[in-house]
Amino acid sequence: MLELTMEWIDVFQESPSLLYGTTLALGLIVGSFLNVVILRLPRMMEAGWRRDCAEFVGTETQGDEPVLNLAQPPSHCPACGHRISALENIPILSYLFLRGRCSACGIRISARYPLIEGLTALLTLVVVLHFGLSWQTAAALALTWGLIALAVIDYDTQLLPDGITIPFLWAGLLLSLFGLFTDSASSIIGAVAGYLSLWAVFQLFRLVTGKEGMGYGDFKLLGLFGAWFGWQFLPQIILLSAVAGAVLGTLLIIGGRHQPGHPMPFGPFLATAGWISLIWGQQINDAYLRLSGLA
Repeated sequence: MLELTMEWIDVFQESPSLLYGTTLALGLIVGSFLNVVILRLPRMMEAGWRRDCAEFVGTETQGDEPVLNLAQPPSHCPACGHRISALENIPILSYLFLRGRCSACGIRISARYPLIEGLTALLTLVVVLHFGLSWQTAAALALTWGLIALAVIDYDTQLLPDGITIPFLWAGLLLSLFGLFTDSASSIIGAVAGYLSLWAVFQLFRLVTGKEGMGYGDFKLLGLFGAWFGWQFLPQIILLSAVAGAVLGTLLIIGGRHQPGHPMPFGPFLATAGWISLIWGQQINDAYLRLSGLA
């Protein structure tokens, strides 16, 4: 198995075009799967909450509640129930061929599906170009795909599922044992500092205004980045996410697409800032140290 892997690495090194083509294809396939995760995971969570509530109050859930997980039921049109065939499920190409409509009932299919597939393919290629063929690439790809799912789910539902954030937080701590992105001491301090920093802001905001300014999922997400990159990267992630949130929020309010006072999910901004730090974080820190005269 190891020899076969090394042979493929040699092939990719000798043919960059094959590597990039394979990377884009992998990104499209993963993006198609992420569309399923984004759509179904919040519904699966809600179904679980209903079961827990029913068990707590001593009532029975409806026995005819349909099975819902990442594999069942098969992909289908939400309007007419038409089962999506393999040819209708080819990332981006099927959407273009069908002209963005269901082949059975003709209802319009959201353009977000091919956009997420294309975005996943693009970010996958950026990660491979940045890290090359290495263990860092494998870990960074997994994190990238997880962040895409988290960002879109939070945008849709204002939820950051523990089923994604907690495993990745633990993964960051474990990877620090091998020094893949940072050392163990920086990782442990980063996880604690990342969580507690936003928790402290949350408590202060609630004390001053009587309102909750963010959710606990945001604390865990920043703790995740601290575990992966170390405490040294937390200031830039907080700053980048805050600036992005302020700019986009202002633009949405000016454009009439968001009402002042209504909650806006912070997870997408954190996820974007964390991914930028994954790729260019060290360069950003080095540039800051040079400009401040500390380097």
